[in-house]
Amino acid sequence: MKAGTMPQQEAALLELHYLPSIQYFSKLAHYPTVYIEQQEHYQKGSYRNRCHIVGANGPLRLSVPLQQGKNEQQQIRDVRIAYKEPWRQQHWQSIRSAYGSAPYFDHYADRLSPFFTSRYDTLFELSWALLQAICGMIPLSVGLLLTETYIAEAPGGIIGLRDTIHPKAHRGKPDPHFLPAFYPQVFEEKHGFLPNLSILDLLFCTGPQAAIILENSFIEP
Repeated sequence: MKAGTMPQQEAALLELHYLPSIQYFSKLAHYPTVYIEQQEHYQKGSYRNRCHIVGANGPLRLSVPLQQGKNEQQQIRDVRIAYKEPWRQQHWQSIRSAYGSAPYFDHYADRLSPFFTSRYDTLFELSWALLQAICGMIPLSVGLLLTETYIAEAPGGIIGLRDTIHPKAHRGKPDPHFLPAFYPQVFEEKHGFLPNLSILDLLFCTGPQAAIILENSFIEP
């Protein structure tokens, strides 16, 4: 955000993502309070169970497998994780391979690795725990609150941002307040600068500068 050009709004409303993107975290860096919707129905094909990192071969999607069932008819809090495949080990190995040489990987790895050995019953439990932990690592002073009832339309004083951030741009909503700020990436010489990856990319590559880059990615249109 450009200093002095835009007053902070009171609060924002977002859905919960798995290892959210830089765009998502730019909202957490800007708004003093963010409500996380926990009463919505799960939406397939969204960032609710996936994220993107970048490795030696280019962008890589990490998806949390879910138990079979009609997840889109379930509340997000009730969607259960499947453990038939060793996805936790696979995710952490992919993260280590992608960022093991990043300047700040060793600084954060010990705090993140337990999430990939622990067993969480639901997707919401896992993503909520990760979100709080990463906010503490950056660190961000945002107040994170869970909704008590479903908010169909954000009331005055709360900026509704649900479904603004989506893997498929045409399914998201316009976001004139996001312009990804540049930062050095591990495989930049090979792939060029890739914007709006998972927050892990920014955290491992920039460490204590992550908060500043997030603030600079929130702009006045």
